[in-house]
Amino acid sequence: MPRHLLVPGRGLPRPEHWLNRWAAANPDYRWAPEPPGPPYVLADRLAALHDAVDASDEPAVLIAHSAGCLTVAHWAERHTGPVTAALLVTPPYLDPGWRPGPDDPTDLYVGAVPRRRLPFRTILVASRTDPYTSFEEFERYATDWGAQLYDAGDAGHIETASGYGPWPAGERLVAALTGGWDVTGPQPTG
Repeated sequence: MPRHLLVPGRGLPRPEHWLNRWAAANPDYRWAPEPPGPPYVLADRLAALHDAVDASDEPAVLIAHSAGCLTVAHWAERHTGPVTAALLVTPPYLDPGWRPGPDDPTDLYVGAVPRRRLPFRTILVASRTDPYTSFEEFERYATDWGAQLYDAGDAGHIETASGYGPWPAGERLVAALTGGWDVTGPQPTG
C-alpha cells in the first residue's frame, strides 16, 4: 500500500477544499509541508517534500494542487526517492521569464518551471476554464512531463471557489494511479 503525500498550493486550503477533505477522511495521508499554508517559498516547500518522501522507503503517491504541482516538478528535477506516481491538479502556467511585478504576489516566484519528463507515473488534471492556465498550456505541461492528461471540462481551478469540496472523480484518479488504469478511457467500477 503506497503512502499518500498531499502537496498544497501557495495558499491555505479552505476546510471544505477537497485536499482537506481527503486528509480528514484518510488519516494515513500526510501533508508536505505540515501544516499546509502560506507563504510559498520554493526552497522550504522542496525541503518539506523531500523530508516527507525520505521519511520511509515505502512507495509514495504525490497528490498536488496548483503551485504544489510546480513543487513536485522542481523536486523531481533535483531529487530521487520512492515516488511511484503523482496526481497533478491544475498547475499554474508561469511564463519562463516571469518575475513578480509590484502588484503580484512575491511568494510564487519559482524560476523556470522544469519541463523534463517526470520519473514516475503522472496524471495531470486540466480544466478548460482555469483562470491561471489555458488548456493548451496544460497540454504542453502533460507532454513535457510525460503525464496522462485528464480533461476535467469546465472546472475552474478545481478548488472551493469553483465548487469543489467533495471530488469523487479525483479519488478515482488516485485509484487509477495506484491500480494502473488508463484515465483516457472508461474507469473501472467497484
